[in-house]
Amino acid sequence: MTTTLITGANKGLGHEAARRLIDAGHDVWVGARDAAAGARAAEALGARFVRLDVTDDASVAAAVDTVRAAGTGLDVLVNNAGVIGPRVAPRDTTAGDVAETYATNVFGVVRVTHAFLPLLEGSDNPVIVNVASGLGSLALTNDPGRVEHQVVSLGYPTSKTAVVALTDMYARALPGFRVNAVDPGYTATDLNGHSGHQTVAEGTDAIVALAQVGPDGPTRTFQDREGLVPW
Repeated sequence: MTTTLITGANKGLGHEAARRLIDAGHDVWVGARDAAAGARAAEALGARFVRLDVTDDASVAAAVDTVRAAGTGLDVLVNNAGVIGPRVAPRDTTAGDVAETYATNVFGVVRVTHAFLPLLEGSDNPVIVNVASGLGSLALTNDPGRVEHQVVSLGYPTSKTAVVALTDMYARALPGFRVNAVDPGYTATDLNGHSGHQTVAEGTDAIVALAQVGPDGPTRTFQDREGLVPW
């Protein structure tokens, strides 16, 4: 059985991805910063729960110990946890504002990936899926015909550009892995006050697909539910 860990999985895209992957036969670990919310979500889903705050070294290390002690191994890591961060106009944005967003969206990806690499390396088919955004695509944000072009912010979009770049580098550094980035699209979640036009099922299509790739599947790609997204 494929064992999958999803960060930020107590609600939204992470929760729906967990549900769908469980239906597909995965043994899923729900990672969540809020222990009570995460435990409730895992119980409702029929998943395992591990407390995991992606911004905290000790929390991530303890999560690795929990998964290792359970003896499940780890085949798939979905770096889903993310925040919008402070909503501040670019001219008023401080380094601290950007750092607050990067702490979860960028450094959290590196922290969790680094910590879980030894477990993933024990898999016959190690897979990493990084949840980015169309706002992280320089091609899309520079296309006046795209909605992404209308969003001008220093924190969230640039953090997702960094996630795409991290995906590129991890894929090149880990040739035995399948490492891909995902644009969920504008999906109705707490992150945007449920203003997105997509359902969480639609928003998780690419996550679920790339979490199930085989050893001959794609790597070093950026995809949404329709296919490839330009870098």
